[in-house]
Amino acid sequence: MQANCYFVSRNPGTECVIIDPGMEAVDKIVDVVREHNVKPAAIFLTHGHFDHMWSATEVAALYDIPVWIHPADRHLLSDPMAAVSNESAGMLGMQLGLTDLPDFTEPADVRDAEGGTVIEIDSMTFTVDHVPGHTPGTVVYRVDYDGPENVSQMMFSGDFLFQGSIGRTDLNGGDHTAMLESLTNKVLPLDDDIVVLPGHGPQTSIGRERATNPFLAELMA
Repeated sequence: MQANCYFVSRNPGTECVIIDPGMEAVDKIVDVVREHNVKPAAIFLTHGHFDHMWSATEVAALYDIPVWIHPADRHLLSDPMAAVSNESAGMLGMQLGLTDLPDFTEPADVRDAEGGTVIEIDSMTFTVDHVPGHTPGTVVYRVDYDGPENVSQMMFSGDFLFQGSIGRTDLNGGDHTAMLESLTNKVLPLDDDIVVLPGHGPQTSIGRERATNPFLAELMA
């Protein structure tokens, strides 16, 4: 499904966070952990859609780590098809070559990624912003960045904000009015130098989206 899965760590040999482990991600995650000598400490889910959480339970069990997700999307961990219609679920199964979708189970350790939550992982401080619209429990994770580039933070935006676009709101649980409110209240006030790492497609920045994203332009107007 061409979904992005991210690793965040300070350096090789330190703890890391895995963000949105989707389909066919387990073997690749194991390879990255080994290659960079990092120790998984937590899984962060931006929302409960299957293309972002498909491998969450398996990876959490493999490394004995917690999974963070907003309470409003927690039910999707065990029933991800609740976010799509029965017709769409059937079409999806055919597209993926699946006669039966796998049985999803909730991870052993699930924690609430509610708005305003601050999560500390190996000297990295992540702030959770609740941004409903794509799903009721969509969140973004922001972490301070102290590298050589002129970047203050990185924001992992899932399917909330993309380069030149925003998340769709026509699936079960989507709410276009809530999406516009989230963009107004949680994106427009942010600094331009924040790097945005979305759930699909290339990275961008708040400044670039403020200048070029038609949805943000409409809100600012």
